[in-house]
Amino acid sequence: MRLIAGKIAGQIAVRAITPSLIALAIASSAVAQTPPDKPLPYQDPKLPAAQRAADLVSRMTLEEKAGQLRHAAPAIPRLGVPAYNWWNEGLHGVARAGEATVFPQAIGMAATWDAPFVHEIADTIATEFRAKYVEKVAPDGSTAQYRGLTVWSPNINIFRDPRWGRGQETWGEDPVLTATLGSAFVEGLQGPDLNHLKTLAMAKHFAVHSGPEADRHRDDIHPSRHDLEDTYLPAFEALVTKAKAQSVMCAYNAVDGQPACASDALLKDKLRGQWKFDGHVVSDCGAIADVYLPTSHAYRKTAAEAFAVTVKAGTDLLCDFGGANGVEAPAIVEAVRTGLATEAEVDQAARRLFEGRMRLGLFDPKGSGPWGKITAADNDTPAHRALALKAAQKAMVLLKNDGLLPLKTAPKTIAVIGPNADSVDALVGNYNGTPSKPVTVLAGIRDRFPGAKVTYVAGTGLIGPPSAPTPDAIFCQDAACAAKGLKVEEYAGLELAGAPTATRVDANVNFRWGWPTRTARQASIRWSGFVTPTQSGPHSFAIDGERGWRIKIDGRPVAEAWDTIQDPGQAQTVMLTAGKAYAITIEARQDSNRGGQRLTWSQPADNADTAVAATKDAELIVFVGGLSARVEGEEMPVHAPGFAGGDRTSLDLPGPQAKLLEGLVATGKPTVLVLVNGSAMSVNWADQKVPAIVEAWYPGGEGGTAVAGLLAGDYSPAGRLPVTFYRSAEQLPPFKDYGMAGRTYRYFGGEALYPFGYGLSYTTFKYGKPVLSAAKLKPGQPLTVSVEVTNTGGRDGDEVAQLYVTRPGVAGAPIRSLKGFQRVTLKTGETRKLTFALDPAAFSTVDDKGQRRVVPGAADLWIGGGQPVSRQGLAKPAGVAATVEVGG
Repeated sequence: MRLIAGKIAGQIAVRAITPSLIALAIASSAVAQTPPDKPLPYQDPKLPAAQRAADLVSRMTLEEKAGQLRHAAPAIPRLGVPAYNWWNEGLHGVARAGEATVFPQAIGMAATWDAPFVHEIADTIATEFRAKYVEKVAPDGSTAQYRGLTVWSPNINIFRDPRWGRGQETWGEDPVLTATLGSAFVEGLQGPDLNHLKTLAMAKHFAVHSGPEADRHRDDIHPSRHDLEDTYLPAFEALVTKAKAQSVMCAYNAVDGQPACASDALLKDKLRGQWKFDGHVVSDCGAIADVYLPTSHAYRKTAAEAFAVTVKAGTDLLCDFGGANGVEAPAIVEAVRTGLATEAEVDQAARRLFEGRMRLGLFDPKGSGPWGKITAADNDTPAHRALALKAAQKAMVLLKNDGLLPLKTAPKTIAVIGPNADSVDALVGNYNGTPSKPVTVLAGIRDRFPGAKVTYVAGTGLIGPPSAPTPDAIFCQDAACAAKGLKVEEYAGLELAGAPTATRVDANVNFRWGWPTRTARQASIRWSGFVTPTQSGPHSFAIDGERGWRIKIDGRPVAEAWDTIQDPGQAQTVMLTAGKAYAITIEARQDSNRGGQRLTWSQPADNADTAVAATKDAELIVFVGGLSARVEGEEMPVHAPGFAGGDRTSLDLPGPQAKLLEGLVATGKPTVLVLVNGSAMSVNWADQKVPAIVEAWYPGGEGGTAVAGLLAGDYSPAGRLPVTFYRSAEQLPPFKDYGMAGRTYRYFGGEALYPFGYGLSYTTFKYGKPVLSAAKLKPGQPLTVSVEVTNTGGRDGDEVAQLYVTRPGVAGAPIRSLKGFQRVTLKTGETRKLTFALDPAAFSTVDDKGQRRVVPGAADLWIGGGQPVSRQGLAKPAGVAATVEVGG
């Protein structure tokens, strides 16, 4: 008996040995050693996914099931279950998995106002996910993080406040725009057959999640019933009930006293009860730990209690970071063994998860199913990059144009200035892949105007001094500079541990996937040597690219982003003397999921005066400024004027950029301001003084080509704002106030700098008289609205026709609400009839108790190229009005 017990103890978690455990071990061994004569039910592709999943889960031990409820689900060899990592990001392309087609950031795709096109983008992204999966799946079917088919996108939180750093990931501030485009994205990702998913999409973060970033792990939000039903939940309902998203991610924050991942009201009553959602719910990463950690919600005291309360509410999969930020499988087992949760609840969660994997075909023969012909070669193709260029073009919003654009003739000399002009970071935003052939704005202008002399000076960084790649000539292996370059030591793993696996000499620090001697791998590297500056004065150093680096000068740390993102403008300044050699050490992680790392520095002579001087002979100045994901984003260590923890405290163009822009405009030369950013900016001075302003968002890998083409007039811009551009943050309620009063175009009564739905064109449009299917609507009767739109300008172009509804005098009604939109291409002189079908819910409003109903009375309609608003210097868009009487 002692010998038998010892064998079992080596195979099963250590605990008291009982006859039942011995029987279980013997049975498990029999299953592993005696393959069935015919496929078991879970192995049969012809059976429904739900039946297969239930059969598979029924054959698992509690310990095995517990392991499957974590995002890094381990293999179960005895049942032929491969390991699977559920965590994969696809916000605007396959993210964090090396080279892929990078489309405009989500807020940029929202600016296209083109649902069919968004569907096409998502379908392409799904193809690339399949291509990555085929390339990287192990022989036993196991997949690593960022190489699977469960796509944790889209983010459909309402961008209620432009100070939120993650707003760039959303589809804007409007529930209908978000629901429509988000649904198109989900349907494109998942494909037409839910039984044979192309990928599995997720709606996140459920719910009311929208900043501030620094407090997201402990905030308890108490939205009004009105705001919850009117603003925060409609997009989730649409994606779950209509687009059939197969997964939902619950948020970090608490709502009305319950952590979102443990919320009976949100998950049990609303999601699974009222909306009949039968997919799986994933926790935001570390959110289950937030349930019990004393520094977070402290809603429960232990990991086992946290698991129990979340699984009972309806959370199925626990995403965590391990250790103090995770809930390990033993805690799940403990919860069941101690009666905090039932094994039936664990079974239910596991069934939901395996059903998703079955629908993806992950248990079917290789190459089978409707997506079996996709190969690794289908990633990042020329056709996909062409689609990314089209997306960037569609996303461009022309905010101001005093006639400078499109350029009448190609300038002979162009000065390109600004921190985002030659920045790949500015193209990709966050949650991004790595573009294989990125085109910065500088590169795009040089390509589009080959006959022009194009000069470039950054002039400033985003929030501090400008940075540029370090030249090879300043590095030596020794203080006397007997040998050029830097000594390199490579280490296995990410922590510079053990003996070096390789040594060599590099001319500089410039790492990028695809170099012959630097294939994708997980490694850590140390460059060491001496740097000899050419100027005396303050210098700063940083790595441009992925996080995981630190820099020392003469042994003193001067910059670090080992675990976080840092903007080069935040690096410490060190005083250096020209001609003197200083010891330098650069340490970096090079993760196979990441893109590249390049050493940059800031020198004393790199300043605004240099930039202004560079425009002396220029016929045109293009200033490319704004933000990047280094200063706005998810829970970041950025603390500078106007920024806090990834969020913003000011909507203004950062001070160094504003000062430089003023100096450029003072030269009197024609100037175009190109904003590259993920959220609204209060460019009031530029609106008054700069002839032309372009909002480019984070435009993706082809963004530079799209910007240059817009300047040249290769296409007419037709992007529209998915958010309100306020004059200042002072126009808004406090950031931590989640009430919608005074926020977004629906409830903001002030004058915006540029309103939601706004955007200029190179042509003009005229709307004919609208035709209504009925002047009076009976209760429950839908309405059809038809209107003719004519391109009255001198060139072809797109128009975005927007339909807004106002319910005058109805309590709780917004000022107006978007209820439909269509983007249409019209040749010059062409007329097109557009038809909008409004169901009765389009006229509904939400009362203070959260009840949605249709109140009888008048409903005012507006159909036009934007909202029916104007201000001095901003013309009201073309459009027409109508009124219909609505029955209750």
